[in-house]
Amino acid sequence: MKSIIFYLLCIPYLILPLTASAETAEEAIKRAQAAFLYAGYDMKARVVMKLIAKDGKERMREMTMLRKDFEEGGDQKYFIYFYQPADVRNMSFMVWKYPKKDDDRWIFIPALNMVRKIAASDRRSSFVGSDFTYEDISGRDIEDDNHSFGKEEKVGERDCLVIKSVPKDEKGTDYSYKLSWIDKERSLPLKEEYYSKKGDIEKVFSADEVKELSGIFTITKRTMKNIANGHRTEVSFEKTEYNVKIEDGLFTERALKNPPKRWIE
Repeated sequence: MKSIIFYLLCIPYLILPLTASAETAEEAIKRAQAAFLYAGYDMKARVVMKLIAKDGKERMREMTMLRKDFEEGGDQKYFIYFYQPADVRNMSFMVWKYPKKDDDRWIFIPALNMVRKIAASDRRSSFVGSDFTYEDISGRDIEDDNHSFGKEEKVGERDCLVIKSVPKDEKGTDYSYKLSWIDKERSLPLKEEYYSKKGDIEKVFSADEVKELSGIFTITKRTMKNIANGHRTEVSFEKTEYNVKIEDGLFTERALKNPPKRWIE
């Protein structure tokens, strides 16, 4: 009799769907970063970036982006080579990303034939005039924020967890908090809203297209919009390949000046 009563008491819990309560908000953000920033062991893509002003005028950036993971959820290295327009042609950018400490960033400026290291404080600066910051390109350290669950909500047809991320160091960012809509099934961030210190929406990120490439769900088109000035940056990832066996030797200052053609073409 006691076993029957126990079974009846358990039924409501057995039939509950899996919800946000099954994991912490920080675990959900880690899962999203793994899906978004650590897909595959490495990655190569041709990237087209359109910078669009409020009046519709466009500027373009075309580049090759390479990424290699050295530990899942841990150290990563990025290499970006610019093809056009003329004012950025042959420029290259490199990131050594570390969890729990400031990343190292370098940029090669061909007009000066000089490699310059980017200060950690510049991570919030615009990436080549776009609405993305240097930090947006390689991702923000999870431990830099306090994360909490909000409501569950749809983005298009996708069920999402909404997570609020508040910087632990208010002086370390230009915004007071961020809301992220994380696809419950695929773990990708489908939308992000950045709020100013006054509580107004400052920037909005959107995943405009998701495709399955080599069995990996990938955000192939994305937009970052500056709400205040109406400027936006649209990014398309073309010819994306995973697990292409990028050598460690690519991620050096020497390669910034003379990148191997087979990796940037």
